[in-house]
Order: sequence, then structure tokens, then C-alpha cells
Amino acid sequence: MTKPTDLTHIHSFLDEIRGEAALEWAAERTSATDEHLASPEHERVVARIQEAMDAQDRLITVSRHGEFHTNFWQDAEHPRGIWRTTDWDSYVAGAPRWETLLDLDELSADEGVNWVWRGASWEPKPGGQPRRALVMLSPDGGDAVVVREFDAVDRGFVDGGLELPLAKTSVSWGFDDTFLVSTVTGEDDMTRSTYARCVRRVRRGQDLADAEVVFEVDASHVAAGAGVDTTPGFEKTVFRDAEDFFTGTNYVALGDGAGDGADGGAGGGTGVGVTVQKIDAPGDAHVGFFEDWLIIRPMSTWEVNGQSYPAGTVLVVKTTEWLAGERSGLRAVLVPEQSESVQGVGFTKNFGFALIMRDVASRVVRLDPRNDWQVTELPGVPALSSVSMWPLDEENSDDVWMVSEGFLQPPTLQLGSLASVSGAGGEGDGDDGSGGGGWRVIGVAPERFDVSAHEVSQHFAVSDDGARVPYFLVAPKDAPLDGKTPVYVSAYGGFRVSRTPVYSSAVGLGWLERRTDEGRAPAFVVANIRGGGEYGPDWHAAALREKRPRAYEDLAAVVRDLHERGVSSAALTGMAGGSNGGLLAGNMYVRYPELFGAISCGVPLLDMLRYTQLSAGHSWIAEYGDPDVPGDVEHLRDISATHRLADTANSEGEVTWPELLVWTTASDDRVGPVQARHFYALLEELGHRNAWYHEEVDGGHSGSVDHASAARTAARSYSFIWGALTRQ
Repeated sequence: MTKPTDLTHIHSFLDEIRGEAALEWAAERTSATDEHLASPEHERVVARIQEAMDAQDRLITVSRHGEFHTNFWQDAEHPRGIWRTTDWDSYVAGAPRWETLLDLDELSADEGVNWVWRGASWEPKPGGQPRRALVMLSPDGGDAVVVREFDAVDRGFVDGGLELPLAKTSVSWGFDDTFLVSTVTGEDDMTRSTYARCVRRVRRGQDLADAEVVFEVDASHVAAGAGVDTTPGFEKTVFRDAEDFFTGTNYVALGDGAGDGADGGAGGGTGVGVTVQKIDAPGDAHVGFFEDWLIIRPMSTWEVNGQSYPAGTVLVVKTTEWLAGERSGLRAVLVPEQSESVQGVGFTKNFGFALIMRDVASRVVRLDPRNDWQVTELPGVPALSSVSMWPLDEENSDDVWMVSEGFLQPPTLQLGSLASVSGAGGEGDGDDGSGGGGWRVIGVAPERFDVSAHEVSQHFAVSDDGARVPYFLVAPKDAPLDGKTPVYVSAYGGFRVSRTPVYSSAVGLGWLERRTDEGRAPAFVVANIRGGGEYGPDWHAAALREKRPRAYEDLAAVVRDLHERGVSSAALTGMAGGSNGGLLAGNMYVRYPELFGAISCGVPLLDMLRYTQLSAGHSWIAEYGDPDVPGDVEHLRDISATHRLADTANSEGEVTWPELLVWTTASDDRVGPVQARHFYALLEELGHRNAWYHEEVDGGHSGSVDHASAARTAARSYSFIWGALTRQ
């Protein structure tokens, strides 16, 4: 077959995301895929995953807003979900008395729109009692939302309150009964990345068209954003010009003004008696505040006053001194070692905390800004586990939630106070949520699948350039190393995203509990390839732009290591990835078909010479490169799975292709379905008979709007890969 020369117009009608012909094309292939996967076993897996998602004994966390302790909940009775609140005493006693704030199933029925919950932002009330929140709702699971102001006391939307139409929107509560709104109101107000170019100061009841633009960025940048810090005595407004996905410029207005007239290009402006100033920091740095402290975390080596700070270092300095040009007060409070990565920094009322990974296992430290930024290790973190931590009520308390989990270890939820770091995970004094005492186990999630047959280990493969690449292996105990264990490999390798040990009911029920006809249990692998953030910014930078093939070489090295160690073999190895992981999956398919028996490629980027023209693709130029820049075209074509696939039309020799599932959603307004459609159309043209396509109408980038759709989306890849690897 002659190689297609014009990939853009193989089937040009597929570019029309909601076009009738395109949807019919997708529906026909989706139906064939559903029929291919249909079996009692597949339906049983779907039902079991959904049952776990709907289970009433799931671990429940709440966020505190004065007397409200809220949680969003979905189950079989409430598929769209309910936003609810309880009192503190009944919650910590394990028998919360729930009251419904908003029932999305009722709202959807009343308004004729199947609303999807996208979160709530409460009004800031340091030391006081909030009652209003901004509720974000999506009509189809995509990134575009409507925003409505809600009164938690009256249990309804505020008459005359803030209401924003459907768009890609971010909004922050401002000062003096105002809101800082970043939203797309039209093409003139939208960046090439499809996000908001302007920040408007909107007063309650004011029409968006009449609101004042207080911050503006160039349309070639990714987005404009703003937020406020309402800490009494340390009020400030922060603006961000996100120039690309990783770099930008931050501006701050000290005081309780919104920074009237700030200009992202000029770096100045005046507010209500305040001045907007540019924060002098590296463009790639993470910038934050705690009271009068400025927190700077550069993502590359930074030279200041003759001092060199490694990437990922946590630095602090007094804000007013820094803005005045004084640099002597800058100091490092955390410097990660070579095997470490600072994953995040957060604050309670009086303390800070940092989540750190060492060889992809979690540790947590407390930062004490009132005691010379003393760093104290928090004990009690299990080995080969991951930890997440966040404040219970950062404005009024030092209490934090901590969840620890592992591949075979269900999540444990603890509540503690950073005012006392002794006995984390131990018996302590118990914490009533008021800031005193030790740590308290609030709940342990039930086991959703049988873990007795498996064990977890960590290994290191050697990539083509000699880099050591870690991976986690969840393998059947005492399985013979004869290459006969089916293995499912999961990887991502981009955007500084770290893949950590997490407990997944879907993995357990959809994969680990399966057995071959001979009774062999399967294995599950998470590969920590370059492009992620497992070893900090340098690990990410090692696979940026023209270096992207390092990520593919890393995953190939992991898979070869599995084969060489006798864990599995090519015919019994499957892999799956979504989004950037879909680009990874597409490249593994066209570059290393000999290593796999099956691949699942979800919501993928695949045409890297056109990706910037589709959906939000322009925002990822910093990650991949720009096809409009001649110097980038060569390496973008090299990582474009669509173009590499087209090249195989005229290649010499026969290729044994692994079975392939390409899946996407029409409502994905981040990556979009166009690249997946064209890639699959090319597969058909080239005669690939063992490839399948699936496209949902709703679900957005995640592919789901409720537990039923989430269970089907998860089970689909597991069933597809299992069938391909074990089919006789």
C-alpha cells in the first residue's frame, strides 16, 4: 500500500467533533468494539468495579468551613451525586448525620441537563462563619463549566448572586464583595490555548460585559489567572501570566485591593491604594505565600547573589524585602537530595508541610516558620506507599488530613495537628480536630479485592543511555519466572506527573483477581519513566521536547527487564496510557510492536504536527515543541505516532502488530477526539485488523460522568488487554 501523504485530510469530516457523519463513524466502530468485548466475565468485572465505587463503607473525608463539614458523594441511588454536610462530632464518631446541600440528580431532572460536579469554592471567612460558595458544574464532563453562587444556610442558589455562563473558567473570591473572574467571553478574550486571556473584577449582580478588566495577557500565552489571600493583616492579590504550561510571571498587590489596571505585559498598575509589583523569580518557579513570607521553588538551577540553588529547592524570604530588591534574606529550607523530589508544599494556620519522595516512596516533613523554619520529619509513613496531605481548615486551624496507601494497602485516613508531630500513625493523645493532641485514625478503607496472592517490589531497569529507571511490580507470590505471567504495564512520562503506589479497586477487580485457564495470576506494573516528576524537575526535563524519545526508551527498558527476568514475555505483556500516556501508548505501538501483545491508547495526542491546532493543544508547546517553528518539526514528526504509522505503509518486511484499543470521548475539550479518530482511520486504511475503536459522547477527558460510566471505562481496558493476552 502506498503511504498516505496528506494525513490532515484522510477523512476531513472527522474534524467536526459533533458532526453527524463523524459521530455516526464513531458510533459504528464503538458498537463493534462493545460487541468484541461483550462477555459475562466483562460484565461481571464492570459490575464489581461499580459496586466498589458505590459502596456505602467507602472512606469519607470532609472539608471544614465553620460549622459546615462538607463532602460530595455518589452512589447507585445518587449517580450524579449529592453535596452534603454534617456536624463534626457525629463525623469523627463514625456515624455522620448528613444533610443535603445540593442534589445534582434533582437539579439535572429539574433543568434538563445532566450536570457533572466540578467542585465548590467557599467564601473566605478567617475566624468567621462562611455561608456562601461558588459551585462549578459541567454539562458533559468536559473542562468548561457554569459557575453559580450558592447559600449553604438557605440551601439554594443565591438570587442575584454571581452566575457565569458555560466556559473554561476560574474564579476567586475577591475583596469588598467582588470576584476575580478568568473566563472566556468570546474569541477576543481567548488565548490560542482556549483559556481566558483577561481577569475581570466582577461585582455581585454585575453583567460580565460591564466588568472591569484588571489583568490581561497576550493571546499567545496560555492563560491569565488571579487569586486573593485573605489572611488578616497579610491580605494580597496575586496575578499570574501563564506564558506557557511551565513558565510565567507573577504579580502581587499587597493590601485588600484587586489590583486595578494591572497589565501582564507591563508588570505594573494600581489598585485601591496599592501597587501591583512583579515578583522577581524564575519563570519556571512555583511561587506562593505564607503571611509575610514569599515561598519560591525553582524548577531549574537558580543563581542568586552568587549562591546556586538546585532545582526543586524550597526557598523563603520576607515578601516586602524581596519586592524592595533586597536579596540577602533569601534562604533554603529544603534542598532535595539526588534521589528525592519535593512533590508539594502546603500550609495550615501556623505551619507548613512538604511531601517528599525518595526513590518514589513518600515521606512528610513539617515546616515551622515561627521557629526559624525548623524542619521536622513526620513518622509513621509505611514503606513503598504514597501519602497525600491537606489542611482541614487552613484559615483557622493547624489540623491536617493524611492518607497513606499502597498497591495492596487500602487507604488509611488520619487526622492530626501540625502543632504536635509526635506519634503520627501511633496512639498519641487523640485529636478532636481543634488543633491539640496527637494523630487519630479516622478510618481505614475496606479491602475491595483479595491481596493474598500478590506482593509488591521495586526494581530498576537500565535505559538505552544508561539511566536507571524505577518500576513497581505487583506480582503473584512465588510465581515461576518462566515468562508466562500476564502483565499490565501502566505509565505516563510527562508534565512532571509522578506515578506513585496507590490502592485501586479497579486494578484489583479488573486485573489482579483474574486467572488464566491454568490458574496463573497476573502482574501489574507502574513504570516511573522520565518525563515524570519522580526525581524532581531534572527527571522531567530529561524527556522534554526533542528528548521525548527517552521516555519511550525507558518504558521499553522496563518491559525488556520484565522479559529478561522471566516475569513475562511479549505475547503476555500489555500496556495502557491516557492523554500524554496515550501519546506514549501510540509511540510504543509504532516503535516497539515486538514487545507487546496488547496496548490500550486513551484520549490520546497522536498527530504532533497538528496538535497545537486542536482543543487545548497550544498550551503544551513547552512540553513537546511547536510545529510552527521549523526547528521543532523534525523531532515532533519523530514522536508523532500518526506519521510514524503512515511510514510503515512502505516499510520492508512484515510487522506483527499487538492488538490495539484506541478510545476517546466526543466531549473531551482538552485533547479532543480528532487525533484518535484520524489515527484509527489510518489504521483501517493500512489494514490493521486487530485494532479497535471506542468513543463515548459524554465524559470529558476522564471518560466518565458517574460511577457507571467510570466502571465501564476502567473495565474496558482491562478486559481488552486480558482477552488479547490470554486468547487461545
